[in-house]
Amino acid sequence: MVYPQQVAVPRSNALVIFGASGDLAFKSIFPALHGLAAAGQLDMPVIGVARSDWTTEDFIERARASIEAHGGVNPAAFDVLERQLTYISGDYQDERTFTRLREALDGRTRPLFYLAIPPSAFADVVRGLATLGAEDARVVLEKPFGRDLASAVELDRVIHQFFPESSIFRIDHYLGKEPVQNLLYFRFANRFLEPIWNREHVDRVEITMAESFGVKGRGRLYEELGAVRDVVQNHLLQVAALLLMEPPVGHVPEAIRDAKTQAFNAMRPIDPAEVIRGQFVGYRDENGVAPDSDVETFVALRLHVDSWRWADVPVYIRTGKMLKSTATEVFVALKRPPLSVFGDVAESPPNHVRFRLSPDVVIELGARAKRAGDTMAGESVDLDACRDAVNVTPAYQRLLGDAMRGDQMLFARTDNVTAAWRVVEPILEAHSPVIPYSAGSFGPPEAEQLIPGGAWHEPT
Repeated sequence: MVYPQQVAVPRSNALVIFGASGDLAFKSIFPALHGLAAAGQLDMPVIGVARSDWTTEDFIERARASIEAHGGVNPAAFDVLERQLTYISGDYQDERTFTRLREALDGRTRPLFYLAIPPSAFADVVRGLATLGAEDARVVLEKPFGRDLASAVELDRVIHQFFPESSIFRIDHYLGKEPVQNLLYFRFANRFLEPIWNREHVDRVEITMAESFGVKGRGRLYEELGAVRDVVQNHLLQVAALLLMEPPVGHVPEAIRDAKTQAFNAMRPIDPAEVIRGQFVGYRDENGVAPDSDVETFVALRLHVDSWRWADVPVYIRTGKMLKSTATEVFVALKRPPLSVFGDVAESPPNHVRFRLSPDVVIELGARAKRAGDTMAGESVDLDACRDAVNVTPAYQRLLGDAMRGDQMLFARTDNVTAAWRVVEPILEAHSPVIPYSAGSFGPPEAEQLIPGGAWHEPT
């Protein structure tokens, strides 16, 4: 991602993937590398490190199988990728693993280390990396960045012993999605939006991330996460920050992260009384799920923002699995005109701004226009500012390329992460029991009661 007045920094000259035999590498990293190779942006060795007893040939075949399963192999691009691949088998606590890695790096001092491993293994790996003498190294960390505020702070303490913040890239793939970036661009590239983007004109903000599928065999992992840890603390609060932040001061990428930090700091810790937790019927039958599980597969909540711009404007967030549809949307409902000149306006839906983030991309302004005929009666019309199918650079490919270039704009900063944990901390343990809901619904009916006198906008 290139921004005006961006300061050039040296590009990484090697990529090392810890956890190279795992699911994340198979599902996301190999396809991203294939895309970078196709775009002529993979000009460095790619070294896989994992405990699996593989050879480099096994590693290459794993990469080929991944790419075949995720869009198909471009022979020319795969030829480029294959020539770069090397594999090291070893335990992360064994110093011999890092000795072999030092030999494979062959004196390169600007490697990018990708930790596609559980957070519990981070400390062992970063201590080993400190022995390599790669002074200009960078490190990519996968979410979750801890399980709560205390563990996130401890994780940062360990990482910062060996890497400065300028070299740490906390990857949240949601920030790499084109529609999410479009939301940020649309807000600050158009002057007409700014005069109404405040408490004087906005009635409420709704953020919905609905999924029509379940946990897809990840029952054991989901038991450790739940919806709040899985997507609210990271993806959805990040989207909220983009909506709520003040205009960045300056033109460098760090100015955007500064503005997001201010938005996070203005978010009030969530009140457990303003949260509805649900669990779809059948979740407890999944492999790895406790028969009496109280883990939420659905959550709806009200967020308050203590800032001059947004005071008293509620932000409603909901997400869930096995819902009626799969879609992610932001719906900003505007206040009604102060006087209903035409009688039908008072009973009509209010004006709105809608950002559809997936599965397609839509930016829509909802308004009223006169219906054709002799009477002064109107109808709701939707004015499309943008309507496209999603056919853009995949998020992991974009983010991996940015990390290689040292561009941190689309990555979470430490103060962003700790502020987001502070917001959700009150509801991680202190909460009411889950409410069962049927697959194909929009969650427990109790969630409707969060919005006084109204109902959630339903993405269709």
